[in-house]
Formats: sequence, C-alpha cells, structure tokens
Amino acid sequence: MATWRFCTTSGGVEAVSSCNAVARFIDFSRGRNGGVGSAGGGSGNKAKQLMLMRKWQVRPLRRSFSVRNVSSEPQQKVKDPVAEQEESLGTTSPFPPDASSIASSIKYHAEFTPVFSPEKFDLPKTFFATAQSIRDALIINWNATYDYYERLNVKQAYYLSMEFLQGRALLNAIGNLGLTGAYAEALSKLGHNLENIACQEPDAALGNGGLGRLASCFLDSLATLNYPAWGYGLRYRYGLFKQHITKEGQEEVAEDWLEMSNPWEIVRNDVTYPVKFYGKVVTSSDGKKDWIGGEDIKAVAYDVPIPGYKTKTTINLRLWSTKVPSEEFDLSAFNAGEHTQAAEALYNAEKICYVLYPGDESVEGKILRLKQQYTLCSASLQDIIARFERRSGAKVKWEEFPEKVALQMNDTHPTLCIPELMRTLMDVKGLSWKEAWNITQRTVAYTNHTVLPEALEKWSLELMQKLLPRHVEIIEMIDEELIQTIVSEYGTADSDLLEKKLKQMRILENVELPAAFSDLLVKPKESSVAVPSDELEKSKEEDKKEDDDDDDDGGEEEVEEEEEEEEEEEEEEELKVEPGDGENEPVKEGTQAKKKIPEPVPEPPKMVRMANLCVVGGHAVNGVAAIHSEIVKDEVFNDFFKLWPEKFQNKTNGVTPRRWIRFCNPFLSKIITNWTGTEDWVLNTEKLAELRKFADNEDLQTQWRAAKKSNKLKVVSFLKEKTGYLVSPDAMFDIQVKRIHEYKRQLLNILGIVYRYKMMKEMSASERKEKFVPRVCIFGGKAFATYVQAKRIVKFITDVGATVNHDADIGDLLKVCLYRKISLMNLTGSSFPK
Repeated sequence: MATWRFCTTSGGVEAVSSCNAVARFIDFSRGRNGGVGSAGGGSGNKAKQLMLMRKWQVRPLRRSFSVRNVSSEPQQKVKDPVAEQEESLGTTSPFPPDASSIASSIKYHAEFTPVFSPEKFDLPKTFFATAQSIRDALIINWNATYDYYERLNVKQAYYLSMEFLQGRALLNAIGNLGLTGAYAEALSKLGHNLENIACQEPDAALGNGGLGRLASCFLDSLATLNYPAWGYGLRYRYGLFKQHITKEGQEEVAEDWLEMSNPWEIVRNDVTYPVKFYGKVVTSSDGKKDWIGGEDIKAVAYDVPIPGYKTKTTINLRLWSTKVPSEEFDLSAFNAGEHTQAAEALYNAEKICYVLYPGDESVEGKILRLKQQYTLCSASLQDIIARFERRSGAKVKWEEFPEKVALQMNDTHPTLCIPELMRTLMDVKGLSWKEAWNITQRTVAYTNHTVLPEALEKWSLELMQKLLPRHVEIIEMIDEELIQTIVSEYGTADSDLLEKKLKQMRILENVELPAAFSDLLVKPKESSVAVPSDELEKSKEEDKKEDDDDDDDGGEEEVEEEEEEEEEEEEEEELKVEPGDGENEPVKEGTQAKKKIPEPVPEPPKMVRMANLCVVGGHAVNGVAAIHSEIVKDEVFNDFFKLWPEKFQNKTNGVTPRRWIRFCNPFLSKIITNWTGTEDWVLNTEKLAELRKFADNEDLQTQWRAAKKSNKLKVVSFLKEKTGYLVSPDAMFDIQVKRIHEYKRQLLNILGIVYRYKMMKEMSASERKEKFVPRVCIFGGKAFATYVQAKRIVKFITDVGATVNHDADIGDLLKVCLYRKISLMNLTGSSFPK
C-alpha cells in the first residue's frame, strides 16, 4: 500500500512520498499533527477535522543495500535506495517500529482494508490485517529495489519455473526484516498469539515438490545476496489438489487457498500481454513470417514481494493469470439462453491457470499442459523484453540483450522460451536467424532435475504443430542446425556412428532427416552371403560339369516346377480358416478361406525432445548435486557433453538456513548462536563448523536434547490433533515427507516397517523391549491424481498404520502415521518443527 507524509504550507496541504506507517491523526485546520490514536478511533467532533494517516518508520538494518551483478564480475556496492529516498525528504528513520505502532498498523488494516465483516476481530481477520501491515514495509523496499534496478540498468536474472513451493510468507517476512519479536508483542497487546495467527495462513498452492521448493529457496537467497533477479510462474487457482485420506486411500478435491484472497499479492491490471494459440503461419512478400489467426488470450500479472534477510533488497515473484477481454463474452448467445457457449472463450482462457499439472492422459489434458507452458514463456518473455527496451532508451541494441538478461529454465517446462525468443527476435524485431540464434544461446540456461530417460519431457510433434505452428518451424530449423553440427563433428565416413549420434541427439525423434541431409545414411547394396574365392571357383567347375550331363531345357523346367511348388506351399500356409464356435469346424461349401493379413507395424510417434532442445538452445546445463551432475555428463547427455563440455556444470541444491533453521526451529537456533557467539551462521552456514569443538561438551549436549524434546512435544500435540494418534515423545521420530512416487522410496520405507512389525510379533514382550527402540514413522506427501501405483502406496501406508497402531502387543514400540495435510507450512512453522 502506498504511504504518504502530509505537511501544511502557506498554500495548503502538501503530500509527499514517505516511508511511514504509524497510524496518526493530522489536524488540517491547525496545520499540525494531532495525537496518536488507534485505527478507526476518535470522537465524533474530531471526525470533521482529522484524517487518519499512517506513519511507520522502517527500522535501519545492519546490512547495506547493494546490487550484485548476475555475471561473474565483482560485486558492485551501491547506496541504499530506501535511505537515499529518506534523505531527500529529510525523514531518516529515527527509531525502529515498536509494538505499539505495529499494533496500530494492524488495527488500521482491520478497519480500512477489510476482507472480513467488522463485527469481530477473530484469527483469520487478524492474520490478514497483520499480513497487510507487514506488506506495507515490504512495498517500500520493493519499490526502491525496483527503481534502483531501473536506474542502474544492471544485468538481471529471471528464474522461470512452473512451481514455487513458498510456504508461509508471514513468518518468513517478519523474520527476514528482524521484526518477529515486535510483531509477537504487538499481537499480544491485541489479545492474540503470533503462532496462532501464523497458523491461519494457507500454503500458497503454487508447487508440489523439490523443484518448487528449490525455486523458492533460490529467490530467497537471491534477495539475501542482493542479486538483481525476478521469478516468473503461474497463479494456480486450485493448486495441485487438497488431499483427503479415507479408508479407500487418497482422494482429491480442489485447493481453496485463494477463496479468502491472498494478502501478499498485488494485481497489476496495467501489465497484460497477449498470448496466441493455433492459427497459421503466412509468409509476406519480403520473406517475413507472420503467425496469424487462432485463439488469443490475455496474461495478467500478479506480483508477490520476496524480501531478503537483513537487507532492504526485496525482489519480485510475478505470477500470471489468464483471461480474455470482456468483448469475448457473447452477450447475444447468453440472452438467447446459450449460457455455456456465451462464456466458452472466458472458460478456455481461465482454465489454463486452474490447476498445477492437470491430468494429461487425454488429448485435452496434453493441450492444456502445453498451453500452460507456453503461457508462462510467452508472457514472461514479453515482459522481460519490454523491460529491456525501456531500460535501453531510444536506441535498442539487441546484441546487448544477453549482457542485460539471464534467463534460467527450472527443468524443461519453460523450454518453449527458446523458440519463443527466436520468434520474437526474428518475426517481431526483424533480426536475422544468425543474430537471433546467437542472442538466444547466450541468454538461456537450463537446470536438469532428472536422470531417468523416461522422465525427460517429450511432446507430440503433431500436437505442437497444431497449437504452436510457428514454433515448430523454428524447432525444425534448430534441429537442422544441430544435424549440421553433428555431421561436421563426426563426418560421413562411418555411417553407423553418424546414425547413432543423430538418433540420440536430435531434437525431433522419429522424424525423417531434412532434404539437405536425406542421402547421408544411404548405404550401398551388398551381397547377402560372402563366399571365399577358392570355394567360388570350385562351385563354378561343379556347375559346369552338371550342365554338360543334363539337358538344358529339362533342367530349366525342373527348376521352374520346384519354384512353383514352393510358392504354392507358401500360399497354402498363408490360407487360414476363421474358426467358428468349434476349433475344428469344417469349412462350408461356397465359403472362401480368408487369407491372413499380417498386422502392419505401427510407426513410432514423432516427438519433440524438450531436454535436447534445452541443451542445444542454451549456454549452460547444470545438475542439482555433484553426483547428479556427473550422471548428467556421463549418461543422460553424454553425447552433448562430448560435443560441448564447456556447457556442463554443477549447482548443488541448498535450502535457505533462514526458513529451515532460524525461523522454524528457534530453540535450536538460540543454542547455535550462543555457542558460536554470533548469528553470522544464518548467512554463512560454514560458521556452523564452530560447533565441532564443543561436540563433547555435556552442557551443549544437554541443551541440544532439551531443544529436541521441546520440539517433539509439539509434534506429539500436532499429531494428536490432526490424526487422533497419541505417540510417545521419547520415541525416535522417523519422518519422510516427499511427493509420493515409486522412486522416492516410500514403498521401500513402509516395507521395512512391515518387516520390523513382523519381527516384533515373533518375539516375546521382553524381547521386543530389549531389541527395539520405540519408533514413530510419519509419512506426508501427495500422490499424483492419475498415478495409480503411487496411490496404492498411500493406501498401503494407511492400512499398515491401521493395523500397527491398534495392536496392543506392540504399543508405543511402533506407530505409523500418514497426515493428510503435511505441507511446507507445517514443516517450517513452529507448530511442526524438525
């Protein structure tokens, strides 16, 4: 929310931009500030002369604002833009926001930016008001960060991902700004508890697994390290799904995370871009390609601020929602009673952002997924290019685009960025193929997430040709460029080697070679049997002798008769009588035996290999762990690694220590800080090595165990509330929270539990107690809605739990829990610490 400082002058009231957010009454009649009151307070006679404003000085933080170049150049330190703005107004921050001013801000939002009715101030309403109050502080830093990037025109990274698994934003935001204590005190003054308020926040249903969590951790770290960066994704209305566990296993219903709105997002109705599907490609007289006709929708931007830790840098996550202009609503059809038809265009546009990973078993599902991917790529690239042009001024130098833009594709979902950037540069901006290809390869990079060949994404060429005809033309040209590179590298002397390389490396799978290369793999005809020369001479002599003894004509007739007999036998074998009710039913007179026609071998489908396109179209390919990156080089993309070894690198996945230790485990964090003597470990995890010298210290061990016990008691309470099972806090907690998948090893885990249970049942009570440590096995995760085997694993886990947990002989020695709603907010909130 924009905030303002008002002052009086001889000419009246003057409003100037400010970084203030404390509720204040301004007395316009006397030209001075009135007393500080609570939001919505004040007597009736003051209402005529007082206007409620907000003044909140943002606390100065220890780290200076800086911008770090996305490239490998040294860090460029710059002046704090927020401080610069304050100095220009003469309003440098004299004090940090205290609990009283925060409480006033919360009450202000409860009164003046309401989402709920005014009758009560319950938990949901308090959460929204609290979130909106902290958003005010974020917006100040957010706008200053954005303005500074604009002025500096630095190189900026753009992280494109179909998933962002964010978790709770409230605790993360106030923690990063160093306001956790102040907000806890403010909410206490208002009769609420910070932990209870934080529990009201739903998980943003924008992701599902590690891919989405990696994306969110990257944004947090980019902001914390002061890198100019933005994230781009889709705003899924119903998320993946909400999981229900019943006796039959997992059931799915739509997520409702947006039903009460999202207090963190800001819709940018002025930031919209057209996105096209279908249509056709025409060539103008000057050879320029135009993609015309088809279906057009609009992508609308929703922005979410991402604050860094102890820095004023606040970057942006831009999410796209889809719609069509109002004129697409067919009012005539609606008034004629054809209501579904009237809103068909609106529905077709909106459904693109309904669900994360819609089922793709049907053709319609595949089309919807491809529409999602192209919407993300098209809208994001239009936004990025518009920003580049604006920052470039009157003279746009496209050759500098890679010097100002770094585009990172998180897995293969954003692969269409490559042909889309090529299309824009050539068809819209008028660049040549060579220029566009050079720019694209220098701009784009790819993060690989899987080493399973069957998991590498492929799309039907026919489907893509129908939905994105111009992009298929460009992909075919890229494929032809790749073929030329392979031929140049390996030559044509060894046709078998060349054929093998082309089969493994081409972008288009099961597609004939382009006309220019059609004769590359044509092999000369060879005799079917190789006969040694000495045997050949001997055979000729014997044949000559036989010819002299036999009559020439008779010999030819016999050979012809033998050939005819062989042909007749073959024809008889091919004749087959279709059986009736009985297998040996005789053929009736006049019935002609049907000839068995061999079934034609189906042609393999023509596919577009998206991972190959990523490797070819970008300048860098990284795995997410050292061993993963080695497998990528040695197995998954070995042929590409041999061709372009300089492209391949490793970027080990990390998680932000702020969310995953500092905020979600305050007990452990306090111990670490006390024993290392500093909080620097939150920004530099190498500092944790300082704890090694205290490893044998009994005081540290005692404190460590106490923190763990305190957290485990919270887990016990949590599981009792959510599952009904009462577990022992003294047991070992064995927790596996991941999306349910065959290769994620939940099945191996539960089979191990079954084996443990079986061993226990074969022992006496005293033997069990002596040989087994009490263990609570906790599972959490979702199986994809159409993934039958994964859903069977969920059912298996619940069945094992139902058996084990009600076995009086086993008692607390073994418990199995599958909580239906374990999510990031449970893992990173203090209600479910790890």
